[in-house]
Amino acid sequence: MEKDLDRISLGQEQGANWLKHFYFGNGDARGLLSVVENLGDIDARSINSIAIADGITLRVGKFGPYLESSTPSVDPNTGEITESPRANVPEDLAPDELTAEKAWELMSTAAPEERKLGQDPVSGNDVVAKNGRYGAYVTEVIKEPTAEELANAPVEYYKNGKPKPPKKPVKAKPRTGSLFKSMTVDSVTLEEALALMNLPRVLGTDNEGVEITVQNGRFGPYLKKGTDSRSIGSEEEIFTITLETALETYSQPKQRGARAAVAPLAEFGEDPVSGKNIVVKEGRFGPYITDGITNITVPRDTDIEELTRERAVELLADKRARGPVKRTTKAAPRRKAAAKK
Repeated sequence: MEKDLDRISLGQEQGANWLKHFYFGNGDARGLLSVVENLGDIDARSINSIAIADGITLRVGKFGPYLESSTPSVDPNTGEITESPRANVPEDLAPDELTAEKAWELMSTAAPEERKLGQDPVSGNDVVAKNGRYGAYVTEVIKEPTAEELANAPVEYYKNGKPKPPKKPVKAKPRTGSLFKSMTVDSVTLEEALALMNLPRVLGTDNEGVEITVQNGRFGPYLKKGTDSRSIGSEEEIFTITLETALETYSQPKQRGARAAVAPLAEFGEDPVSGKNIVVKEGRFGPYITDGITNITVPRDTDIEELTRERAVELLADKRARGPVKRTTKAAPRRKAAAKK
């Protein structure tokens, strides 16, 4: 083909004649049309499948590669035959490391893709636990309206008496909830699933009537009051934390970022003037003494181990006597106007 295209570019052959021969063929030579028409039925699934071991096939799905067994699985609770068991292939597993032994290991340790937990006693919907792309979660299965229910739906009429066409039923959005780190698809119960799907949990309101809720997020469990969010200790506290504890949390200053509080280098008790606790902290420019109101840098000739309470009180009192530092700014020289020509 490359030589033919070179001949066409040099004007030694007509492009239209060559293209006609290439597509339709000539005599015994098959053209592209006959090749395409005789490809036969292509099984996209078989093309996208690689046999890894006896009964285990590697396929590529919407969310990445996975292994599938040719042996269907049976639900131990209902005895129903479900889809073939599957196992996701880890992202950090190199292709040449996916041996038959590794495939059997992944299949034997794979969690079930879906497990029916029971029915919601309020709505009657089935509740299932699943393994999703972003982790395990629980959700409810919304029942589709039957043909009889759609036929018996109330009919609306125009002003002229003609019936309006039936509206397309709005599909209800199922409630979902991510599993805690301590839960798995195998171990989660129906009661836990219902509690997860009903998050966020309303704790109550503060003195100003602002609602306080507790919920689980991408970075862990947290309280939410308006636009103010506060992290809490563990996921289990989502179901046990009380309104009183939440109000106590919001009464404390908000900690910015995830940096933990650093313990003071030394403590000397209450200051006789301010009544606040005197501590020594590590600052940006070295250790300093503070009672929460007045700050004074520890003198360079004084070691923290040798610093006494009397010396700390004396340094703070001296700093109060001097008052705040007055910063003077030198005015910029006034520019002279350019002389007129």
